[in-house]
Amino acid sequence: MEKNKAKIILNIDGEEKIFYYDILEGTKGPSVVDIRSFYKDTGLFTYDVGLTSTASCRSEITYIDGGKGELSYRGIDIETLATKHSYLETCYLLLNNRLPNKEELHAFDVELRYRSYLPEGLKQVIGAFPDNAHPMSTLSAGVTALAAFHFDHLELNCKDDFVEMASRIIAKVPTIAAMAYRKHIGYFFSEPNLDLSFTENFLFMMRSYPYGKMRLTIDGPEKISDVEIRALDAIFTLHADHEQNASTTVVRGVGSTGSHPYVAISSGINALWGRAHGGANESVIAQLEMIGDVSNVDKFIAKAKDPNDSFRLMGFGHRVYKNFDPRAKVLKQLQDELKEELTLDSKLMQIASRIEEIALNDEYFVKRNLYPNIDFYSGVILTSLRIPKEMFTCLFVVGRTVGWITQWMEGYKDKESKIVRPRQLYKGK
Repeated sequence: MEKNKAKIILNIDGEEKIFYYDILEGTKGPSVVDIRSFYKDTGLFTYDVGLTSTASCRSEITYIDGGKGELSYRGIDIETLATKHSYLETCYLLLNNRLPNKEELHAFDVELRYRSYLPEGLKQVIGAFPDNAHPMSTLSAGVTALAAFHFDHLELNCKDDFVEMASRIIAKVPTIAAMAYRKHIGYFFSEPNLDLSFTENFLFMMRSYPYGKMRLTIDGPEKISDVEIRALDAIFTLHADHEQNASTTVVRGVGSTGSHPYVAISSGINALWGRAHGGANESVIAQLEMIGDVSNVDKFIAKAKDPNDSFRLMGFGHRVYKNFDPRAKVLKQLQDELKEELTLDSKLMQIASRIEEIALNDEYFVKRNLYPNIDFYSGVILTSLRIPKEMFTCLFVVGRTVGWITQWMEGYKDKESKIVRPRQLYKGK
């Protein structure tokens, strides 16, 4: 076998045939066998349910080593970004392949503040939804509707077009998400506040009263604390991108058809809503509430280990990570640091801590690499921020929008990109 070739021996109709395919080397991670001509050469398809062994694109954005538990954006590890840089710095990094200087960050921040306002017609669309609609359905519809208000972005001809398109959706998704929440609870919409930073403004739009007023307490108007902003900002950073996961694959797939970028993002939102994906943190809190008390934990652990019981612990294990989820490590550290400042729900914390203690030491979980993932910790922190369960996945969307649009842009610019068209193993009549 040549050094840069993969030799594949197949027995086709009783005849042994040999095929050679190029091995493509990445800068990190496994090499890739280029089988784009495999069907033409052999008359066969490959069969890869879930695409777990298939590289569907080239990318320079995010790198994951699941075995080592590593995650980095543009070559910078996730712990550094989440603990030493802001979410807006991370956004700039993903979009521009480098961190911004002070002046660039200020300009980016100001641009997003001014772009955070929604067209009046879009607010009317959101207002037409029933009050009890799940915020994710309203958020998805609102992002789709953006394509109607900004249809000019069907054609992108220069760098400025890409920057404007990306900045607009990154800025407007938090506003749509906050309005989706306010609609869900039957409240009036709260407009963005130009005086507030990206993350603080999101909390403001969720909590404020008419005329930009905050809830009155015995000590005066409620204030959004620095610790709340720091915690949510870190969560946004941890969710900003995650390589070719299900929702990102959907965004790239829809983008490959030449559809509007905002429609592709909306498709990603719908994919993220699934409980096996972004909806998992909502399920974690629901399960902790169902367990009810730390005295019930052992009973549910036994159910999780029983092969004849359908019960499964939420927030453990990951398709890619076979070690500790690096994002979960950061959140665990943040949770411990902010436990008193955030006044984390003590009962939920007791239950979660007991489950964590057992899972990290029980052979059943260790042997199966069932470590706590990001969803296990994020739900408890979001609960402490008075974020309702129905909004957990919306917050995931707010953080992930920059990753989706960066991935879309990379796919759009890739000259080798083709419309996604998998094949099948037909078993019908």
